Formats: sequence, C-alpha cells, structure tokens
Amino acid sequence: MNPHRNPHRVLVRVPASTANLGPGFDTIGMALELYAWIEMAFAEETRIRMEPDHSAVIPADKSNVVYRAAQNVFAAAGEHHPELSINIRSDIPLARGLGSSASAIVGALYAANALIGGKFSDDELFQMAARMEDHPDNVGASIFGGIVVASWDGERADHIRIEPDPRLEVLLAVPEYHLATDKARSVLPERVSLKDAVFNVSHASLLVAALCSGNLPMIRRAMKDALHQPYRCPLIPGMETVLREAWRYGALGVALSGAGPTLLAFVERGDPVSERLSAFMSETMRGHGARVEMMRLRPSAEGVRILTPEDDHSTLFAKIKGDPEG
Repeated sequence: MNPHRNPHRVLVRVPASTANLGPGFDTIGMALELYAWIEMAFAEETRIRMEPDHSAVIPADKSNVVYRAAQNVFAAAGEHHPELSINIRSDIPLARGLGSSASAIVGALYAANALIGGKFSDDELFQMAARMEDHPDNVGASIFGGIVVASWDGERADHIRIEPDPRLEVLLAVPEYHLATDKARSVLPERVSLKDAVFNVSHASLLVAALCSGNLPMIRRAMKDALHQPYRCPLIPGMETVLREAWRYGALGVALSGAGPTLLAFVERGDPVSERLSAFMSETMRGHGARVEMMRLRPSAEGVRILTPEDDHSTLFAKIKGDPEG
C-alpha cells in the first residue's frame, strides 16, 4: 500500500492467536489460520455492523473496541475523525482463548492507520496494541504472524518472531461456553513460590529453544506450566485429564489456549494418530459435560494484512464471499 495515499475505505484481515503455550504466560503467542475482517471508512454518522451479530454482548456503538482503537490512532496522529462506518466479520470464537479481542484491536489500528495514509510503523502500532491489551503476546502474533516471543514492562513491548515449523499443526477443542479473561485471571495468585517461578522460566526457555530448533519431541516436556494452568483447571471441565493424558494419544504438546476455555494440542502434520487424539480430547470434555467443536488449524505465518488499498465500491462481505482465501 502506498503510505502517502489516503484511501476512502480499507479492509484488513487479521489472524486469530493462541497465547502462553503452557509456560509462556503473557509472553508467547502464535498466529492461527482463522481470521477476522474489519472494513473501515470515514462517515457522516457512526455505524457498526457485525457478522455474526454479537450486539447482545458486544456494543455496536462508540464504546466498541474497534471504534476506540481507531480513535487512539487518530488521536496519536493529531487528527479528528469521530464518525466511522465499520463492518466486522469474524470467524474467531468469542471469549474462547483465541485472541478475538486482540484481532479486533489489531485490525482496527491497521485500518485506521491506512485511512490516514500509514503514518505509523508496525512497531508503533504494536506499542499501541500492547497498551490496549496490557500484554503483548496475542497482539504480537496477530500483527507479525508466526510465533512471537514478547515482553511488556507496562511502557514498551519488545518481540522476536519465530517462523513456525512447517510440520506443526494445531488441534483445538473449543467449548460452546464462554470464559471471560477477567474471570480466568481472577483465580491466579498474586505471588508464586520461587520453585514455581524457576519451573516456568526453565520450561518457557526450553519451549522457545525447541520451537526455534525444530526439536518437536522436546515440546511435550517443555509445555508444562506451574503459574496459571493448575489454577484454571477448576474452571474448565475435563482440562486436567486432557493435560495429563493427551501425550498418550500422540500429542506433541498440550496446553490451555490463552485464558481458555479452549484446549490446544500440537501434532505433526499428516500424522494419522491425530484422529485418535482429536477423539480423546472431544470425548473427554464431553464426558465432563462440556460440548466442544474440534478444529484443526495450521499456524499462520502471515500476520495482519491490508486487502483493499484501492478505493472501490464492493462491500466487505462481497469481498469475503468472492475471495474466501483473502
């Protein structure tokens, strides 16, 4: 996109993300090939349309996170654009630990930035997104794609991107119920023992090394956690059993996705054992009273993408229907 040209309307595609991957609490994120699309244009009156329609739980007015994120960009640029037309289409399940809020924030920041001619760099938008989310893992993955290892000190976010191993695939057990991030965080202790802290530092370091080196057998041992998953197990029926037993069914590693309630397992692409693993995860959670949808996704090497730099007259939903691959 020409950063010096101001389009009248912009469409962006943003990948979902999974965070933590076990021990990397608020530090490691990975983009997934599951997407949200945000179309944004200047308007005479603000109008927000969502598909699917989540207006019962997500406001369709100026308190919407997409609108607020866009206004952060305009304010930082010293511009005033109070009225926007916003269309949102998301295939990312809400409040399931798959970065739906992060994708909304990232998509809004990039759409707004494109509307004003691309005044901000990727790093500047990353900083804005980290401030809004108050942690950098999901937004970093949605911006840069792949696997992102990030830090956040409350003022600045830093990151290093890891290219996903082409052999990796992700199985997701997505429960039908929501789990708010605030509730999932409320059960965590404010302080942990030195033993647990060292446990997580060592395992998170081992996990990053395994992902960088392609040592897939090491992932199972590296994905153990003592900081958040033990405390969240009571919130998610069947989680404890899946975490304990999934390796017996061929999982390379298993973890809670973000704050949950989705559970994820790494498998090697093309490995027939993944069918047994998928059945085990699904049947275990259903046996604990939680109906789930099983998804099989690849890590997304690509992050947020601007799809429509040109100013034309087709709509967001027509574009998605005509070009399902984005």
